[in-house]
Formats: sequence, structure tokens, C-alpha cells
Amino acid sequence: MTSLPITSLRGKTLFVTGASRGIGLAIALRAARDGANLAIVAKTDAPHPRLPGTIHTAAEAVEAAGGRALALKVDIRDEIQLAEAAAQAAETFGGIDIVVNNASAISLTGTAETPMKRFDLMFGVNVRGTFAATQACLPWLRKAANPHILALAPPPNLNPRWFKDHVAYTIAKYGMSLCVLGWAEEFREDGIAANALWPRTLIATAALQMIPGAGPELGRRPEIVADAAHAILVRDSRQCTGNFFLDEDVLAESGVTDLSGYAYAPGARLVPDIFLD
Repeated sequence: MTSLPITSLRGKTLFVTGASRGIGLAIALRAARDGANLAIVAKTDAPHPRLPGTIHTAAEAVEAAGGRALALKVDIRDEIQLAEAAAQAAETFGGIDIVVNNASAISLTGTAETPMKRFDLMFGVNVRGTFAATQACLPWLRKAANPHILALAPPPNLNPRWFKDHVAYTIAKYGMSLCVLGWAEEFREDGIAANALWPRTLIATAALQMIPGAGPELGRRPEIVADAAHAILVRDSRQCTGNFFLDEDVLAESGVTDLSGYAYAPGARLVPDIFLD
């Protein structure tokens, strides 16, 4: 007998890093509309002077959208905090089905202009944080019915163009990508999917401020990535793993070809995201 396709995340528990704002929050809200449980994992528990959102405002938004939320203040570079957060999420919601490794630090600077403190932050958040968050949730993923690991990471690309201007950031992001590459095979027999998702164009989030001359009008709203993430996370984990998805392609596979509604400024020229030739 052929099982019916999964179309909803209702009742699923998502552990989302960097979920207080931007793409992480958008992914959480899309799952919340299905009636999912969201562990909101981020450092911001008090208002930031320049950036919107905290774990508490995100949790309120999730519950207003129809989900259940647990706000967890976590520095994802700290494996003890992550282990405690994963245990608390599993105890609150009865398990963990999905890990979304969204948290990321960025600095588009050359070698001489990258302080080692910033280097350590990018590797600590992007690589160590992604690895540690997945490790912390792994005991519950192994028990889940349709477990997924999703990283917001680019397809590996050895074109020197993507290294020469920001070596440290590129290596840190590709560290996340290589985690996905390895996990897809490591966890294949367990039925745990490991995939990556990356936007075709710039996304209008706070991170866009780090790209010189890039205003929000050049990108799309985070909801395009959230809708693509949802389309991935409802797939059969045993049949969908080891992919480096682009948001446009995922939506096209789902029958969504008119993407004009995602534009931050309708009619404006969209700029491709980095790491894509």
C-alpha cells in the first residue's frame, strides 16, 4: 500500500536556531500555521538596539499564528546550553522531529580586515553551532517518524570568486554545507534526512546590511525561503536527503512559478545571492 504524502507539519516539533528574526522566524511562522511546535533558539532575550525581535516576541508571533512555542535563550556555541535546550524542548513537546540550522554570523571582509574575534564568531556559530545543535537533537531525531535536518547553507562551490573577497566567511558557510554532505550519508540508514537550502536572490533581512550597497529593495522577503523550507520538511525523509536546494527550484517543483509576491519592492531588479555562479 502506498502511503499518502505528508502535507502538513501539524504536531511536529521544530528546533530552529536563530529564530528570533529574519529567515529563522519566517520558517517558524510557516510551521506554526500548520499547528507545529517551535523551539525558538537564539541569544536575543532583550531588545537589540539595532535589530528587531527577541525570542519572546518570536514565541508570541508563533502562538498567534497557531503554533506552540518555547523560547530558549541559547548561545549555540555552547554545547551544554544546546543539550539543555534540546532536552527541554523534547520534554515540553514530547520529542524533536526537525532541526533547522539557520543561525549564522557574517563578515564579508578580506583576510587583513577580518579580526580573529570575528573569525572565531563565524566558525563558532556557523560550523560549531550547526554541528552541536544537530548533535544535541540527534537522540530524538532517531526516534522521530519523519526526521529532518535542514541547514541554511549554500551548494559547495570551489570557484575562487567566492573565496577571494571573504575567505573566512566562505569557509565558515561551506562548513555548514559539508555537515549536510556528511550527515546525509551518516544518517541515511537511520532515515534522518539532511538537506541544505539557499536563496537564489538576496533576502531582505538584517544580514543584508552587511553587503555594501545592498538595500532590501534588491531582495525578496524571507517568506520565500520559509515556504521552500516547508516544502522540503514535509517530504519523506528516507527519499529526500543529501540535496542542496535553491528556494526557487523547490517552489517550482511544488507548482509555484509566480514569485512576484515575494518581492520586497515589486518590479525592482533582484540581485542573485552570493555563492551562485
